[in-house]
Amino acid sequence: MGSIEFRNIYKSFGDNHVLRGVDLQVDSGEIFFVIGQSGAGKSVLVKHLIGLLRPDQGRVFLDGQDVTDLKEKQFYPIRKRCAMVFQNSTLFDSMTLRENVALPIRKHLGVSEEEAAERADAELEKVGMKRYAERFPADFGDGMRKKVAIARALTLDPEFVIFDEPTTGIDPISAAMVDDLIKHLSDHLGVTSIVISHDLRSIFGIADRIAMLYQGKLILDGTQEEFKNSDDPIVQQFIQGLPDGPMEV
Repeated sequence: MGSIEFRNIYKSFGDNHVLRGVDLQVDSGEIFFVIGQSGAGKSVLVKHLIGLLRPDQGRVFLDGQDVTDLKEKQFYPIRKRCAMVFQNSTLFDSMTLRENVALPIRKHLGVSEEEAAERADAELEKVGMKRYAERFPADFGDGMRKKVAIARALTLDPEFVIFDEPTTGIDPISAAMVDDLIKHLSDHLGVTSIVISHDLRSIFGIADRIAMLYQGKLILDGTQEEFKNSDDPIVQQFIQGLPDGPMEV
């Protein structure tokens, strides 16, 4: 297992300067949260790791290898090691849960339909969804669909999983189930998780380390206790959910 490093990352979209020199390192096995307001650049930052975005300035490293300038095909093995679970579960409604999870197995591993189905069932078992394998995504709420999306992300045995707002828009019980699953992946499978979130319950429930972005810059990188004890008024306004304070909306 290795590490991920973002060095001095700048990214703009026209006149919108989203990232302004961000330095971050994610270590093996961590549950690492990247937090901040909507539009703070959280998702933009992590998309540089898998080649969905390219920085205007700065470098991205995986296990010490500079992956910043890789060509599209060269990112294929990176994406096998670094799976991403998007905010919307992006399951195919016309496919059963088993078929949804089996799809990347058949595509990337070239195995038979039967073997792909067996592997898909094994992944669904990891997230507690195997008994529903023959049912369709429309039969379930957002929380359950998100668990299936996580199962699909695990099909290629990634070392790193990036979760983009995994508990946004789902009820508290489903959110707690997703948090428990992320913790299980870390504790029992050694998966390194990068979680993009502004869900305070999740942040102070399962995070090993937290990085907060504000106006395109890193303002604090530390443990839960370091955040709780921070004297930065912007940090305190965010983690307490206060309507008044120095943070610009």
